[in-house]
Amino acid sequence: MNPITETTDLSPLRAEFAGSLHTAADPDWDEARSAWNLAVDQHPAVVAIPEDAADVARAVRFARDRGLRVAAQGTGHNAAAHGDLDGAMLIKTERMREVRIEPATRTARVGAGVTWGEVVGPAAEHGLAALAGSSHDVGVVGYTLGGGVSWLARKHGLAADRVTAIELVSAHGDLREVTALTDPDLFWALRGGGGNFGVVTAIEFSLLPITELYAGALFFPYERAGEVLEAWRRWTASVPDEVTSVGRLVQIPPIPDVPEFLRGRSFAVIEAAYLGNEEQAGDLLAPLRELGPKMDTFATIAPPELLALHMDPPGPVPGMGDHQMLADLDAESLDRLVAAVGPGADSPLLSFEFRHLGGALGRRGEGSGALGALDGRFMTFAVGMLMDPAIVPALEAAFTASRNALDIVDTGGAYGNFAESPVDPEAIYGDRTLRRLREVRANVDPDGLFLANHSIDEG
Repeated sequence: MNPITETTDLSPLRAEFAGSLHTAADPDWDEARSAWNLAVDQHPAVVAIPEDAADVARAVRFARDRGLRVAAQGTGHNAAAHGDLDGAMLIKTERMREVRIEPATRTARVGAGVTWGEVVGPAAEHGLAALAGSSHDVGVVGYTLGGGVSWLARKHGLAADRVTAIELVSAHGDLREVTALTDPDLFWALRGGGGNFGVVTAIEFSLLPITELYAGALFFPYERAGEVLEAWRRWTASVPDEVTSVGRLVQIPPIPDVPEFLRGRSFAVIEAAYLGNEEQAGDLLAPLRELGPKMDTFATIAPPELLALHMDPPGPVPGMGDHQMLADLDAESLDRLVAAVGPGADSPLLSFEFRHLGGALGRRGEGSGALGALDGRFMTFAVGMLMDPAIVPALEAAFTASRNALDIVDTGGAYGNFAESPVDPEAIYGDRTLRRLREVRANVDPDGLFLANHSIDEG
């Protein structure tokens, strides 16, 4: 049941709005308010689905004048951290799908509703690659504003630091083009500071001249998880920045969306992308291949094929996730983790992964945005399918068990794009950066109109 008992009079906005507007009185309300994560139950006062930036500006002015806060979503991949959105207008930018690739300047400019699957193909036609997310339907804007950790991240850093211009609607309802020259403070804040400063309607970013790379996954029997992940842990200590990799435990459900040879099976998996050729990769991967994987999918691929590497769901699903930032990963902590959620633990988790950080991800470059770098050598993401609410206690227990197993190496920090519940913003940014972000917000949105999924507000 929707808890809203009184709807907002939208007639003044409807008169000039080209897109669609939805309230709890409409028969398509549940579809309009839904997020990519189908387990998220958000109840805004109104949902606005604009056709273009002018529509966004109209919606923001309407919301401001009527005392509604404003939240923006492209795909709603990290919607759980927003909360229920009570008393807010949810602006869903899913119809804003313009993609423009500029080969001469090696840049792309995309609308706020564009997903990575719509960018990487057109870019590859010109021999270019983006610091894209791990799935085709991850939204470019939300991913990038939150930092953006790609399969090329250890070599090329955060996607946010590739941004060259951002178009947004301000708290005053004005459409602005924000760059390092037009507004350096706001440009800094937006690149990593998320949706705290306006509704982004388009984003421009630089592309890389990459036509192919060597990438794939090694699948091992689930029972060998401890041995395999320990070998991967040791391997990461010596790999060059050209390698970005993941070590994970996967329990694949028997559902039609999964390739038949994987359905209902469990594995210890090592995934990696290497900015080099097959001959060079042979020596690099030799220690892992010597373990005798059941399947080896490594091959020379074009950048768009990276979107399939992580085997993310092909469409919206209900789920719950948890995340940690790790200063390092030692053998003892890894053993505890495998015991807690690995073979024999009867874990309900679909996946538990370690992502190897460091390299360019650990170095704050000149001109970087608010996030700039990630503090830690590894981060984790645990996820379970929420097909039945009865599984929630088991998932929460698994999250607690994994956290306890890794508590010695946990930094207490967080990466916003992986944190699916509200966290202290200081955990994401640190005290100094958070203070500067709040100063920028006080200047551009003094009344706190915008409601980000990871708010930097105090209290």
